[in-house]
Amino acid sequence: MRRLELDRSRWTTPPFYAFVILVIACGSIPKGYDEGGYSASVRLDSFKTDFNLLESNWTNDETGLANRTANITSFNVLGAALGALISLDLNDRLGRLRSWRLACVVWMSGTFIQVFASGIYGLLLFARIWAGLGAGALTVATPLYLSEIAPTRTRGLIVSIYMVVLLTVLALGFFINYGAKVHMSPTRIQYRLVQSIPLIPVGIAFGASFVIPETPRYLISQYRLDQGRNVLARLRGTDISSPEIEDEFNLITTQTRLRADTLSSASNWTALKETQTNPNYRQRFWLLIAMQTISQWTGGNGITYYVSTIFESAGVTGNATSLISSGAYGIVKLVFTMAFTWGLIDYIGRRRCALLGLTLQLAAHVYLACYMGVLRPVDDSKPINEPASNAAIASIFIYAVGWSVGLCTIPYLYGTEIFPTRIRNVSYAVSMSLHWFFQFAVVRVTPNMFVSLHDWGAYLFWAIICFVGLIVLGIWMPETKGVDIERMGELFEGPWYLRWRARVQPKEGERVGP
Repeated sequence: MRRLELDRSRWTTPPFYAFVILVIACGSIPKGYDEGGYSASVRLDSFKTDFNLLESNWTNDETGLANRTANITSFNVLGAALGALISLDLNDRLGRLRSWRLACVVWMSGTFIQVFASGIYGLLLFARIWAGLGAGALTVATPLYLSEIAPTRTRGLIVSIYMVVLLTVLALGFFINYGAKVHMSPTRIQYRLVQSIPLIPVGIAFGASFVIPETPRYLISQYRLDQGRNVLARLRGTDISSPEIEDEFNLITTQTRLRADTLSSASNWTALKETQTNPNYRQRFWLLIAMQTISQWTGGNGITYYVSTIFESAGVTGNATSLISSGAYGIVKLVFTMAFTWGLIDYIGRRRCALLGLTLQLAAHVYLACYMGVLRPVDDSKPINEPASNAAIASIFIYAVGWSVGLCTIPYLYGTEIFPTRIRNVSYAVSMSLHWFFQFAVVRVTPNMFVSLHDWGAYLFWAIICFVGLIVLGIWMPETKGVDIERMGELFEGPWYLRWRARVQPKEGERVGP
């Protein structure tokens, strides 16, 4: 009977532990709402009027309007790139929880300024960058905190809650804009209400963070052992003297000491040089860089930020209807990202997910390029080819599926598992900073690409990147499913062009890999 109770206890979540996860996971709201709610609010008539984005005012300067729109949308991402880099140092100096709180304060203050910028273009751009600093720092601090409080057996599930909350908020943002569009008059109050809504849940989470503890792993790394043990017991909902707590505490302590010994003589610069002087490390480093580059330049975030405009180009009539379609797009991303993180990634593997996702993205881009260049009416006086338009709309959703099961999440996971402890932090930091700067570049140039390349050229460009990605990753990317982190080096031995068939030979009595 006692054995049965212990087995059941492994699958129950202590209420306080669930509360901590929910509070910290709210750190994904700034990024999610910016990609959904804020990006859609830029298309509200009230916002366009206040910040001179009405097309009638730019009749002879379509490129100027595209530049102004792109600046407003993308400057938050530029700030996030800098915030992610700054956070890497703050997380060790201040701790995970204090860094998370500081990032929330920076983001909330920047958001407050941008909500009340009142048509002042320069002030809005400053506020976007300032809020982005906080949003970017949260993208580092939030997953780090969640990974450090989770037991090993559920770490992937707990950390993936970050993406689930992010995509839920992203989808809700479009529906919030729809409600404001339909039920509110186009005054400043309309867009101010839409843009200030995320301040409520983040503000509540910030207040609640003062009753939750620092992570046990950080406390133990700072030699606050008794405090770390107490926090661990509280999170697990059990007595401090229980065997389970003792075993996990000893494991964390051993890992922390091993990491300290491994990194004691290695500065960040030394570790970075080692990634280039060691041939095995160099292959891993540049594979991750290639993966980040391909993932961003397939157009994923460009489409997400401007999906309302893209739906209208594909034949969705009316701004309100395009917002509903954009919300549906966000829901599709959420559902398939959940399927990916909670099933596909460990069932069919990282490599197959990446190649499947790129194939779906390529197919969607090819059709959208054909529709925009050949099948779409040249002017509004001609009727829409409804079957072709419906197929274009379906292609956008197919793209969402491909992006969600592929390169939307895989670079995050791959970057944390293919490197040894000695170079993991610096390698992952470099890849994430590149991720953010590329995302800024994509979001910034997408409106200009639509103008200068007449829509269809942008999709053709993204299709070419998808095709190149299929070849590069198809040859270079080994499967890491089921491979211990300590044995990743075996996958990268020998010529890079043989990575596609690399396998780790199982030890006696052990099953490794897919």
